[in-house]
Amino acid sequence: MAELLHCWRCGADLSSLNPPLSRMDECPECAIHLHVCRMCSYFDAAVTRSCREDDAEDVKEKERPNFCDYFKPSADAFNGDIAAANQSAQAQLGALFGEASDGDAADVSSSNPAEDLFK
Repeated sequence: MAELLHCWRCGADLSSLNPPLSRMDECPECAIHLHVCRMCSYFDAAVTRSCREDDAEDVKEKERPNFCDYFKPSADAFNGDIAAANQSAQAQLGALFGEASDGDAADVSSSNPAEDLFK
């Protein structure tokens, strides 16, 4: 029985895609490319070049599509802990920089004394 694959970024089920994954296949949920080092069973951030395959060419951008001949999709590529940490960090950044709606942005600009100088 084949292993059930999940997107390395969002964890979406990839059973609708036909194996093998092509270089330009994308996740049906988040539209991220799937033929990337982060989705490969040889990917390991703890080793040199983040790849356990010695003969593979060095790929600088691990989250971009590549032409690696050793690519083998990993069923364990998605890490829920990392995804939760990323969502938490995004929420904290949003709170820090005050992700405001368009109506809120207009209120801020009208109350800015520097903007009033140029009216």
